[in-house]
Amino acid sequence: MKAKIALATVSGRAYYKLVNELKRKGLPFLSLKPWDPIPLDIKVVITTKEERHLVTHPNVLIFEYESNPTSVIDEAILGVQGKRSYEKVVVGVDPGKTYGVAVLGDDNVLETLNCSSLKEAVNVILDDLKRFPATVSMVKVGDGAPAYTKGLLPSLDETLPQETVIEVVSEAGTSRFMNETTHRRGLRDAMSATEIAGRKGQIFPRKKTQ
Repeated sequence: MKAKIALATVSGRAYYKLVNELKRKGLPFLSLKPWDPIPLDIKVVITTKEERHLVTHPNVLIFEYESNPTSVIDEAILGVQGKRSYEKVVVGVDPGKTYGVAVLGDDNVLETLNCSSLKEAVNVILDDLKRFPATVSMVKVGDGAPAYTKGLLPSLDETLPQETVIEVVSEAGTSRFMNETTHRRGLRDAMSATEIAGRKGQIFPRKKTQ
């Protein structure tokens, strides 16, 4: 995949933080000096406040040293797609001893990660929905581990905003997909969550009224 995001900075501190986040998300990027010419393929340039005046590009984002790099990278992903917000965000969850979580924005994978407990998974899902506001927000939970699924659904119902749609999704067929790609359990969970996020499920009736 060709880089659409450029880092234009000579600040080692900013570069280190931003590169770590871009690599964590698996996003290709181009490293530039602030005064370097910017290739036409680049859709978003990230720089620091001090170096902003040196960058010539129609879509420049400022990274604040004390801020979380995740925020500016999330904004850059939107910019690459030419959007200011998402129409639909879906969080897929693969419950089990490890909870795989995947976030899709308008059918594009924004993030995948694993959680070690139910509480952590619920907090991560809630945080993801806040980070990626959308016209339609959904959480899709896989049914491959019934005990874990039944434990997760009431917690989601209690915690998530009422307008968030919760669905239960069949995991039939996801094991073949994972077995062909990896033997690492954590990665399998995240990949399964991505598969779950893209499937149609059965709506879970919300009990929360406020």
